Amino acid sequence: MRDDILSEKAQDEEEWFLEDEAEESGSAPAVATDYWKIIIADDEPEVHHVTRLVLSDFEFDGKKLLFLGASSAREAERMLEEHRDTAVILLDVVMEEDDSGLKLVKYIREQLRNHAIRIILRTGQPGQAPEKLVIMEYDINDYKEKTELTSQKLFTTIVAALRSYRDIKVIESNKNGLEEIIQASSTIFELQSMKKFASGVLTQLTSIVHLHKNALHCSLAVTKDGSDIFILAASGDFVVPESHKLRDVVDDTIAGDIERSFTEKTSHFFNDRLVIYVQSKTGIENVIYLNGFQSLSEWDRYLIEIYCTNVTIAFENIYLNQEIENTQKEIIFTMGEITETRSKETGYHVKRVAEYSRLLALSYGLSEEETETLRLASPMHDVGKVGIPDSILNKPGKLSDEEFGIMKSHAAIGHSMLKHSQIKLLNAAATIAHQHHERYDGSGYPNGLKGEEIHIFGRITAIADVFDALCSERVYKKAWELPDIISLFREERGKHFDPVLVDIFLANLDAMVRIRNEYSDDKVF
Repeated sequence: MRDDILSEKAQDEEEWFLEDEAEESGSAPAVATDYWKIIIADDEPEVHHVTRLVLSDFEFDGKKLLFLGASSAREAERMLEEHRDTAVILLDVVMEEDDSGLKLVKYIREQLRNHAIRIILRTGQPGQAPEKLVIMEYDINDYKEKTELTSQKLFTTIVAALRSYRDIKVIESNKNGLEEIIQASSTIFELQSMKKFASGVLTQLTSIVHLHKNALHCSLAVTKDGSDIFILAASGDFVVPESHKLRDVVDDTIAGDIERSFTEKTSHFFNDRLVIYVQSKTGIENVIYLNGFQSLSEWDRYLIEIYCTNVTIAFENIYLNQEIENTQKEIIFTMGEITETRSKETGYHVKRVAEYSRLLALSYGLSEEETETLRLASPMHDVGKVGIPDSILNKPGKLSDEEFGIMKSHAAIGHSMLKHSQIKLLNAAATIAHQHHERYDGSGYPNGLKGEEIHIFGRITAIADVFDALCSERVYKKAWELPDIISLFREERGKHFDPVLVDIFLANLDAMVRIRNEYSDDKVF
């Protein structure tokens, strides 16, 4: 190590190094992301100082080095935990123990599972850690004897290590994007699959040409007030928790660039940003915006345009699948409305039941996916009424025992109609149709199910259906007043209805009434 690195000046300044290293072995400065982090793990202070001295003017890919010092393996462990974005560790074999460095290698690879950091093993005692043995048995990236590390060789070693680290991080970033895309393709019918796919596209794109993390994927949507631009996915400083209109998130300059691309239907490349316009064969329009880079080569521009064009094909397939799914949902909802219209009730009944069910499901703790399934399936709760004669279905007076027996059969009829479907939504509707008249105490029909034997969808729909029925005027009764409805639910807590759901219903009564008023037939509380 002393060949031409260690100078007399370095030895004389050893005392200065100890103070300086103590300060820099703590938290990295706020600008650490503009540096390559290098950990020097060595129990010889002069090794730290000389390494820093030789590499003081080092720069790679426009970034300088940030040195972090550790004088023991234990200290290095803590530092690696805190600075997981460390690019290189210059690691001594012998520190507090003869094999401290080798143990630290295993800790990095096996416990931290950090396979990106480049480990350069430096030893002044090669006899204790023979190169052939160490390079085969330990996952290190380079092995150097301290006596062979001249300033030029150290420079070359660090350049090679940083180049490898940079490329590994690009590969990791690509992998993360691919994983999001694969996940989106496997859940293509889920509500959020489009957003997941778009997010993966941005991750891939920013990695392809090492662009800045700030990126937007915008989609042009036709709304009732005209055409609006929505952010489908975002990264970096543009990230928002959910879909937003473009101008609610970005400044006028960025919004203007994106709007111009949509208007002119063309891409624009600038020195510090790019705006890529792509349109599918079916007319779907998207714009991808990226900023924060210095310049792009012609090849980079070509690669980006080809990539975005190919991605548009995948987006078009997802759009088409979502259109099929939306059509299925609309058909299911319309079937529910037709059933209610036949029994001389308005289609607003099924809308209200759907929204009541959604509110109760979310408050109960069901997932967004389960809640959406329930919301879409609950309008089919009375589909079995298509098999009930009009004379019974619309009888203004009280039903006889025989007539009521026929009326009750609508639960089994509805289940029979839907149970053979392979569509998840219709399977849920079959369960709801079958069980929404079951009672928590076991006195309901058609099967006398009790407690949690009744599917949660059935228990929720029961409350939503009864609440709306009591609020509404029917051919056989007047609408109830709200205080009377509240009294009934309190009385039927644990009898007709799940007690937990009754408590949730009462706690959210104001929201239930707002839904009732929003889709009101004629009565408002």
